[in-house]
Amino acid sequence: MPPTAEPESQRAPSRLVIVTGLSGAGRSTALKALEDLGYDTADNLPLSLLPALLGSLPMGRPLALGVSVASRGEPVEAAIAALDGLAPGTERRLTLVFLDCSDETLVRRYTETRHRHPAAGDRPVSDGIAVERRQAWPLRARADLAIDTTALSPGDLKRLLHGHLALDSVPGIAIFVTSFSYRYGLPRDADLVLDVRFLRNPHYVPALAQLTGEDAAVAAYVEADPDFAGFFQGLCAWLEPLLPRYESEGKSYFTIAIGCTGGRHRSPYVAARLAAKLSGQGHRVTVDHRDLRRGRGSSVLGGEA
Repeated sequence: MPPTAEPESQRAPSRLVIVTGLSGAGRSTALKALEDLGYDTADNLPLSLLPALLGSLPMGRPLALGVSVASRGEPVEAAIAALDGLAPGTERRLTLVFLDCSDETLVRRYTETRHRHPAAGDRPVSDGIAVERRQAWPLRARADLAIDTTALSPGDLKRLLHGHLALDSVPGIAIFVTSFSYRYGLPRDADLVLDVRFLRNPHYVPALAQLTGEDAAVAAYVEADPDFAGFFQGLCAWLEPLLPRYESEGKSYFTIAIGCTGGRHRSPYVAARLAAKLSGQGHRVTVDHRDLRRGRGSSVLGGEA
């Protein structure tokens, strides 16, 4: 007997991701990452035409559509009205992703590539960025997911999008733990930032200075700090009831950033130790060390929309 078709009322809504934001903040990279995740993608579409476009497309396929704020000349209010018109009845689960970036980084990207900013005309790039930022603010406020790409590599952006928008994600909150150096600023996508500069610094021990938090000798030194055990136990006890609450509120991805002065000794060890602890509790955890090898060929987004 052939299987019966699943009733439309029981069919899960297909995914629709709208990627917008500031020109130069990484829209092309984001769409490529979503394509790798299994989305059908198209770029540079006018939001005002989305309802008609979606009405002509078959249901079931996940879609990721890129929208430029500056190049269309459409009122942002009309774009938001178009987005609101996609809510119930379209059988698509809408996520609006807004890509942001610092003005300084955007100017550098446009200067390096010699591309003209779409909102600048004959004026300086900085003027175009200021105009577009004002135009885009209502979309930024409306976004379901805002990502600052200032210090992100293409791999970082893909990881974030996978954590939030993967089609094959299993139930439960996904956790990303990263170490960092305060010298290079806070990770802009962090939900929780922990400062471990109160722990003894292996940098001042000659035998440990050239090692990292991934080395056993550094790990032993950090663990021997008289305040480490109490701090770590308290941190784990504090997080244990919070993560299920975040998940119950609909948060699918949670980033914990752990910082120290240089990002090479204390924070990498604590980040790895915390990731192992959370993984042992059954959470889906990814760990990275943003500044552990700072200056050794790391790259960030640049030179595209």
